Amino acid sequence: MVQIKRAIVSVSNKEGIVPFCKTLSQSGVQIISTGGTASILNKNDVPITIISDVTKFPEMMDGRVKTLHPAIYGGILGIRDNDEHKKQAEENRINWIDLVVVNLYPFEQAAKKENPQIEDLIEQIDIGGPTLIRSAAKNFKYVTVVVDPEDYNRVAENIKNSGQIPEELRAELAVKAFRLTSQYDLFIDKTLSEILLKEHRAFFRYGKGKVLRYGENSHQKAMFFEDQSSQEVSAAKAEVIHGKEMSYNNYVDADAALEVVKEFKETAVAVIKHTNPCGLATGRTPREALERAWEGDPVSAFGSVISCNRTVDKKFAEFIRGKDEKHISYVVDGNRLIPQEVPSKFVEVIVAPDFDDEALSILTKAKNIRLLKTGPFNRGSSEKDTFRKITGGLLVMDRDSIIWDQFKTVTEKDFDNNKKELARFAYIAVKHTKSNAIVIARRKEPGVFQVAGMGAGQPNRI
Repeated sequence: MVQIKRAIVSVSNKEGIVPFCKTLSQSGVQIISTGGTASILNKNDVPITIISDVTKFPEMMDGRVKTLHPAIYGGILGIRDNDEHKKQAEENRINWIDLVVVNLYPFEQAAKKENPQIEDLIEQIDIGGPTLIRSAAKNFKYVTVVVDPEDYNRVAENIKNSGQIPEELRAELAVKAFRLTSQYDLFIDKTLSEILLKEHRAFFRYGKGKVLRYGENSHQKAMFFEDQSSQEVSAAKAEVIHGKEMSYNNYVDADAALEVVKEFKETAVAVIKHTNPCGLATGRTPREALERAWEGDPVSAFGSVISCNRTVDKKFAEFIRGKDEKHISYVVDGNRLIPQEVPSKFVEVIVAPDFDDEALSILTKAKNIRLLKTGPFNRGSSEKDTFRKITGGLLVMDRDSIIWDQFKTVTEKDFDNNKKELARFAYIAVKHTKSNAIVIARRKEPGVFQVAGMGAGQPNRI
């Protein structure tokens, strides 16, 4: 392994850089630095070498030209055990650079500002940074590249303990570096295409794929990729705190379930089968909302995915797992409704902001149930578009985010407040039911609403 003797440090994000560089310095590593990074390290008494002292060339053109010099790139790209490379380095007084710590100008943050100016965006396009990163990543056999403050501690510990970085860590960090520069360039492409060429381009950033047990059907293979750019509360980002691994259908239904209850400020519970809310209700407590939602269709609720927009408590859990809880449904026999007892309450997934300790002690006794913890809901949505893959293409449309308050009464007679609230509830329910859809909703009592029945996917509009 290569002994870390010399590092170049040039970062836009200064988070954690001072303690990291202090560890490097205390471990005998020479730090070469630039501009603002050099300034902050100097102020914190971290010994540094200014990059112009290495290149024998001043920074120029408002900092646009700093690191682009053979004394830097020869030191990074040289193959250490290649005699010709070593000879050329010695002849040109080039010292090997063993560690490159760089992160990039914040182009994406600048582009997301309201009405960004092209002149400002151009200045946020990093040139030297990606070149340093790619050079170090290419030569990861000898050079360690660090692009994320989250990795400072791991690298610092290895240098402090042995002065070296293991090959597997160098390889991991190199791949991470190439991933960063590729995403950086894609976002520049997307942004400048829209501004300069009036073209729309779609790029997606997904994390490491996770193999699922099977797809929608048992003969289909499936994987799950997390959208790393999304900041919204979602089933995709929820923590599985109990139960078997999530399946393809679990993710699909958990996503549908969560999106329904995110629409409500009041306590709400949705019971989902095949992405449709066969049960949906509001209530004064999570337990009351759950009872009302389950009551809407207790037969279809068997094997369902349940979502709640409040912390799941003991009473909620007892309804799911309590042996004494019995429910009656009805079957049609001619003109008669015959009551029948519903099977035990088998639930595939429960997704909620949190679960209290008493609820967990009850629910975790069921090995097969999956519990998804999302954390607190943030109001509003960060994702503005929805996507649908078709063979040979991709369809994109605005997210269905019409606000009920924007609706206006166009008849002479207006609804009273109770009916307006009921209509709002029914509108949310039918919005999340697959077209062509009919939902019948009712008010159980003031502020408590329930889906009494729904029909989804009807092919006949007449």
